[in-house]
Amino acid sequence: MTRFQYYVASTIDGFIADEHDGLEWLLQFGMADYSEHYERFFASVGALVLGATTYEWLLREGGEWPYGDLPTWVLTHRTLEVPDGADIRFASGEVGAVAEAAASAAGERNVWIIGGGPVAAQFLAAERLHELLVTYMPVALGRGRPLLPVAEVTPVLTLTGVTRLGDAVEHVYRIG
Repeated sequence: MTRFQYYVASTIDGFIADEHDGLEWLLQFGMADYSEHYERFFASVGALVLGATTYEWLLREGGEWPYGDLPTWVLTHRTLEVPDGADIRFASGEVGAVAEAAASAAGERNVWIIGGGPVAAQFLAAERLHELLVTYMPVALGRGRPLLPVAEVTPVLTLTGVTRLGDAVEHVYRIG
């Protein structure tokens, strides 16, 4: 069964980006302690869903599109630039139709809700989010973009895994 997974790094005080959508707080840690773990996760991904802010950040950072030709849905009301070789699909409206299309495209693999928090919150509200995989980094911001800006109290989350990654720790929660 295809699972919809919100895989994300967060500060210990619950922010995924600073107030200007910056990730300097995260990038300072490099990838040495995380790359093998990330590669295992990414091997299970068959499609991606992200918001326009995350997409535009990825484009701004330059370089090749990091997700190859994986089918990717960008939730936006605009048409944005598409990197060479990327399979980008722009969508707006309710996330149900996007979820169906992404699940179909993912086949036997999972759908990564890559960000940001509002996109994950929409999938959660639509009962299409199955797991949270949150790597808590050893830093606090005090303000910024919240991890999961929900409008209501969530269902109870069940902790199904904890992995130490250097000084960071990943918590895996099943929803419901």
